[in-house]
Amino acid sequence: MIYKSLGKTGTKISALGLGCMGMSEFYGQRDDVESIATLHAAVDAGVNFIDTADMYGPHTNEVLVGKAIADRRSEVVLATKFGNVRDPANPTFRGVNGKPDYVRACCDASLKRLNVDVIDLYYQHRVDKNTPIEETVGAMAGLVKEGKVKWLGLSEASVDTIKRANAVHPIEAVQSEYSLWSRDMEEAGVIDLCREMGMTYVAYSPLGRGFLTGQFKKLEDFEPDDFRRNHPRFQGDNFQKNLNLVTKIEEIAAAKKVTAAQLALAWVMAKGDWIVPIFGTKRRTFLMQNLEALDVKLTPAEMKQIEAVAPLHAAAGTRYAAEGMKAVNV
Repeated sequence: MIYKSLGKTGTKISALGLGCMGMSEFYGQRDDVESIATLHAAVDAGVNFIDTADMYGPHTNEVLVGKAIADRRSEVVLATKFGNVRDPANPTFRGVNGKPDYVRACCDASLKRLNVDVIDLYYQHRVDKNTPIEETVGAMAGLVKEGKVKWLGLSEASVDTIKRANAVHPIEAVQSEYSLWSRDMEEAGVIDLCREMGMTYVAYSPLGRGFLTGQFKKLEDFEPDDFRRNHPRFQGDNFQKNLNLVTKIEEIAAAKKVTAAQLALAWVMAKGDWIVPIFGTKRRTFLMQNLEALDVKLTPAEMKQIEAVAPLHAAAGTRYAAEGMKAVNV
């Protein structure tokens, strides 16, 4: 395993992290037994950066992760998030809340579900446009003083928001979507800002929600309850246009004798030492295949070749549906 610094904390995290969202929701049927086995296999392989959130499930993913790491706590840098509001009684409801009282209540609830004494990295999942970031981060800083949280992070935050937040309390990590078909954060300046300010940039969905793996060739390949069936990039003409993009990536990968997923992960890692991708999987087979991306080295010529077929705005369709895009603070 290769390790990188988490922001300015001095703590080392694995160069590839494991995102656990799909183990509990969104990507088809759950299999807790296999998911826990996958988490154990990840830690055995040296993956110490584990990512969850209170909204995944909702709430059940934190319980699952807590159960999986119960006897491995010292081996894990545990990240979770608050701010995306869910209602178990109304699965379609989505809200955003960054009010101080809500921040504190969420932290206490997450600690209980995870069954841990402290959260290593605590993110605001989405920026609350109705609450000044200074108030939200002020409350988060209070959690650090109380010993409930070690370090703070933001997710899907703009350059201005990150700077304002960091003025209140050091921000060690910023998480946003980043992959060969989601390069928005390059234009937004967020990735460069993280480098300049010594923050880790955590790239979620580095495999394009699984599409960049080449596994999916038609909409019917997704399980009936998979949310990707309703995702803009998987609908109508967008599906075929994006499939054409993946085909080109597969061709480059085949010439290098690696999988499309390994190539996509290697590309993200090659974009900067301060960038750490977190891929999601609930199966040990895909976990081990993806970790082989650590051995894939891309030359400048190969990077140029890859980016020629996957330039900025290469993907057809938005990253989220209209409501989801409203919560992206860029």
